[in-house]
Parts: sequence; C-alpha cells; structure tokens
Amino acid sequence: MNHRPRYTAPMPDDLHHQLRAGQHPARSVPCPHCKARAHQPCTLRKSGRMLPKPHPQRLADWARITACCPECQVEPGIPCRTAGGWAMPAHAIHARRYQEAEETCA
Repeated sequence: MNHRPRYTAPMPDDLHHQLRAGQHPARSVPCPHCKARAHQPCTLRKSGRMLPKPHPQRLADWARITACCPECQVEPGIPCRTAGGWAMPAHAIHARRYQEAEETCA
C-alpha cells in the first residue's frame, strides 16, 4: 500500500495554460456549436469524432472574449459593431480582431 500524503492544491491558471501549450488557445472557452466544455476538443455532433481544430463559432467567442477590436473599437466581451453602430450577427467578428486575439495570446 502507498501511504504517501496526497497533495490536492489547485494548479495556478497561468501554469495550467502553459502546460496546455500544444492546444489552440480557443479551447479555453466552451464551444457553442458542439457544446464541448472548456479545455476539451470540439467534436462532430453525429459521430462524436474529435476535431483537430476548434469550430469557427468557438474561435469567434474566444476572440470576442480575449481581444479589443481595432476595427470598431469595442472592448473584450462586447460584440463587434457595423459601420452604422449596430451589433454584428451572432458569432461574426472582424478579421482584425482574430489577429489581435492571437497576438495577445502569443
């Protein structure tokens, strides 16, 4: 029998994310398409097969949460705006926001 003490201290988030370096940073948010939990890979709904890359909806959510949009000047967490000031359709963001999110995580 093993009588060593068990250490159950939680791992700090910044260290936890460094250990997941091989995964796309968008995995840090849940997927609205396939309902995969945070830090779990996206799957196909019918077959359950795991995908190597996240769904586009998950990428959009991650970019919206992570970065400010240089195109429409909105803060993280706020949906991108059109030229008229209206919110863009669900899961639609400017391409420059994706770039900003990737630079933020790099």
